[in-house]
Amino acid sequence: MTEEILKKSEYFFNRELSWIEFNRKVLEEAADKTNPLLERLKFASIFSTNLDEFFMIRVSGLKRQVKSGINEESSDGYTAADQRDAIFNLLCPMVREQYRIFNEELIPGLAENGIHFYKYSDLNEKEKEKIENYFDNEIFPVLTPIALDNVHPFPNLVNRTIALAIKLIDPDAEIQDEKISVLQVPNNFPRFHQLKKDSEINYILLEEIIKANAYKLFPGMKIMESYAFRITRNADLELEEEEADDLLTLIAEEVKKRRLGIIVRFQVEDEIPDDIFNLLVKDLALDSNEIYKIKGPLNLGDLMNLYSIDKRHLKYEGFAPRITSSFREEDSIFKAIRKKDVFVHHPFYSFSSVSEFIAQAAEDPNVFAIKLTLYRTSGDSPIIKSLIEAAENGKQVTAIVELKARFDEENNIIWARELEKAGVHVVYGISGLKTHCKMALVVRREDKGMNRYLHLGTGNYNPTTAKIYTDFGLFTCDEDFCNDASNLFNYLTGFSKFTTYKKLIVAPFSMRKSLIKLIEEEISYHQEFGNGYILAKMNSLVDDKTIMKLYSASQMGVKADLIVRGICRLKPQVPGLSENINVYSIVGRFLEHSRAYMFNNNGKPVLYLGSADIMERNFDRRMEILFPIEDKSIKEDIIEIIQIYLKDNVKTRVLANDGTYYRKASGEELINAQEYLVSKVKKKSQTELKKEHRKKVKKHKLKSIG
Repeated sequence: MTEEILKKSEYFFNRELSWIEFNRKVLEEAADKTNPLLERLKFASIFSTNLDEFFMIRVSGLKRQVKSGINEESSDGYTAADQRDAIFNLLCPMVREQYRIFNEELIPGLAENGIHFYKYSDLNEKEKEKIENYFDNEIFPVLTPIALDNVHPFPNLVNRTIALAIKLIDPDAEIQDEKISVLQVPNNFPRFHQLKKDSEINYILLEEIIKANAYKLFPGMKIMESYAFRITRNADLELEEEEADDLLTLIAEEVKKRRLGIIVRFQVEDEIPDDIFNLLVKDLALDSNEIYKIKGPLNLGDLMNLYSIDKRHLKYEGFAPRITSSFREEDSIFKAIRKKDVFVHHPFYSFSSVSEFIAQAAEDPNVFAIKLTLYRTSGDSPIIKSLIEAAENGKQVTAIVELKARFDEENNIIWARELEKAGVHVVYGISGLKTHCKMALVVRREDKGMNRYLHLGTGNYNPTTAKIYTDFGLFTCDEDFCNDASNLFNYLTGFSKFTTYKKLIVAPFSMRKSLIKLIEEEISYHQEFGNGYILAKMNSLVDDKTIMKLYSASQMGVKADLIVRGICRLKPQVPGLSENINVYSIVGRFLEHSRAYMFNNNGKPVLYLGSADIMERNFDRRMEILFPIEDKSIKEDIIEIIQIYLKDNVKTRVLANDGTYYRKASGEELINAQEYLVSKVKKKSQTELKKEHRKKVKKHKLKSIG
């Protein structure tokens, strides 16, 4: 970052610019030659999809402020216009670097491994004939060229789709005026069309195919040249929930509208001539800081589709997630939980334990009710299937489905309707609040009456993301936990006014206040005993009030190690303000998603896990929970895991007080925390398999003797 950009505020980094620094780390992983090639390709894709979302939500909000004439400075010293300019100045060189990596490193590397990208001109006549047949039979009927003239207004191109600007002339006309037509590239065809060529894997881009055959759309005209461009639109939903009779219908309608929201970014091929470029800029009413000229294929986010290529040596070494021994040793999950609380750490521990918890509840005739929150889930989710099965088996099933989960609204609407059809009680939470907490409650009849079993987590009930996101989960039948969860479910589904909980910290009621109190208590312990220490792990650190309290703790001598994967507005290592605070960020194989907050408490650590980051939105506009870890052994395990992250000197970046990140000194021993945890799981699994084998052999011998 430039000095002008960085020194805007004494106390806070700017949220948007901090996010850009997070995405820079993603780009660094695409550049890192120690990562396998297809993993680097994946990071290049993630960098692009991250930017798409950033523009659709954050930059669009800034544009609305600028258009509305809002010129107030935020707490970090920036106006909306300042931020838009700074974003453009930071992103332009980053995007150039992304395409340098793609063109100069990834493409040649893929070619060395038998994966090629062809231009139409590279094909031989037989291959061109096949492509022409594909175009004629499949693509041509779908295409609709739109002329740009006084009669035809500029077409409403759908958000994030690629289009072609095509320059034409009439060769038979006396005066050969140049004309421009716009052609939207359909997004329901594969972007990378595979060519059958020898034993290698070969692709040609869809827009290449269309460019080469576009003349068939304009009989009697001559195509002079054509260039691809792509627009990104505002996609933030603007909801008036209080006035809605049917929230599901309202959100479904708003999701459709955002396909044609205001334009916030324009990407175009770098070679486009000035006349076509200027026409597009004029017709789309673009500002200069919305335009990104690209040297390569637009939308590298689509590269994710190539990750499925079967080239194992170009990916991270696979591993089988461990099934916790507590569940392996019992035929019933409920029996295992009755014995003791069970901790899981995904993806190192299999998410199947969570799916099986719901599946067993669905099948068990002694289970009377299942209640669960759904924020994001996958299309083939076994949890959804189990909830439907449970309802069909006559159980009381309640699903709190968050329709406003960003970019999952359409999926959640589909699943909400499917669940309702099956007889599940589907509730959409509290008006004005997103239900972001992760909890599943099972009510089961047992010998001594009804008993409750609870799963609490930091991540979504999504088996797909559970393979690539790190998250913590806890299974318990603790009465206080279950009472709190029951009361919270009643608050979410009915008219309960219950807002006081025995063990859970719940937002928006008390989370900020509770965390600030825990920091204040740590300050008091430090003043008395001199051993104040805070250890925390989160996705984002944004809330001004909590940051100011952390500054107070640092000024009183309390040490703090904060692992913040993404946005961090706190300035660490500022003399007299935050010299006792260290901030680290880890971007690697798995997306760090777990949240944990530990306070030393004079050697008797207090530890909370939960769904919430330290952000205003989590504290004030979402239903969130933090839950204490009381089992000593589990608490020690979690603290040990977080300390492993602190030892990481491969994927860790350290945040400096100027807003830049630098790599940790590597030292004699290289420690990659995520890979260390993978290897630890492998060793434990091997040990357990050997132990089970010995048991089977011993059992077989005893049978033989008998």
